[in-house]
Amino acid sequence: MDDRVALTIAGSDSSGGAGIQADIKTFFAHRVFAATAITAITVQNTTRVHDIVPLDPRVVTAQATAVIDDIELSAVKTGMLATPEIVSAVADLARRGLLPNLVVDPILFSSTGQPLIADGGVQAYRELLIPFTKLLTPNIVEAALLTGRPPEQLSSIEEIDKAGRALLELGAEHVVVTGGPISNRSTNTSIGPGVASKDSMDLLLSRDTSTVFSATRIQTLNDHGTGCAFSAAITANLANAMPVKEAVGHAKEFVRAALRSSRSRRIGSGRGPLDYFVEFESDMGNL
Repeated sequence: MDDRVALTIAGSDSSGGAGIQADIKTFFAHRVFAATAITAITVQNTTRVHDIVPLDPRVVTAQATAVIDDIELSAVKTGMLATPEIVSAVADLARRGLLPNLVVDPILFSSTGQPLIADGGVQAYRELLIPFTKLLTPNIVEAALLTGRPPEQLSSIEEIDKAGRALLELGAEHVVVTGGPISNRSTNTSIGPGVASKDSMDLLLSRDTSTVFSATRIQTLNDHGTGCAFSAAITANLANAMPVKEAVGHAKEFVRAALRSSRSRRIGSGRGPLDYFVEFESDMGNL
């Protein structure tokens, strides 16, 4: 098999459950070699983010360019970009055609609800990076913020569809909104623990098609890094030449398997990580 390499441009999670560490583990689980460009150092564990130290955008660009100049990439994903200036630096690489199969996970908050991007970040995503994105992977709250809607407005598949299509209008080739309608959730509509619904529902949109991926939500305390793993699995699947629809479906199955397996593990005293060691076979069939 040809060597497949994917680049992740993201923040470092000192607890190892999310961020660039989650991306590396997910890439390897899909037999894709991981290259990295770190955007920020986070001081965090399973209970909360204690501090964030963004890197100079020039250093982020230099890391990515060093990889690009030497290694053929099959796909690229972004995670936490931390500042509008870093978003702009990454967008410049994308504009120059250097980031193939670009998957953008617009991380705006931590799983415990703490902001992970400086003021102006939402506008930078909208104006600079989304127009060069192959697949955008916001959760419900991120989709609301990126489209200027109150999160509680996304209370039905129809409203999620409208928000997703608004993101397509910004230039994304495909959008998958994760998490299901707010109406299926608890009264806590913030990102993070305590937000629960009966089903895990993701809506994939392109210009003329839509697909709903729905499955019973897996109850576990160990869900730190779920969004990172999902977008990284999609990226790895794209690197492995899988079409977008199949890439999303198989990524969902990977995350579900990792969540299911995590229930028997215990790392840390808060929201523990997924089980990245899981072995899984997709049951999505022919999508």
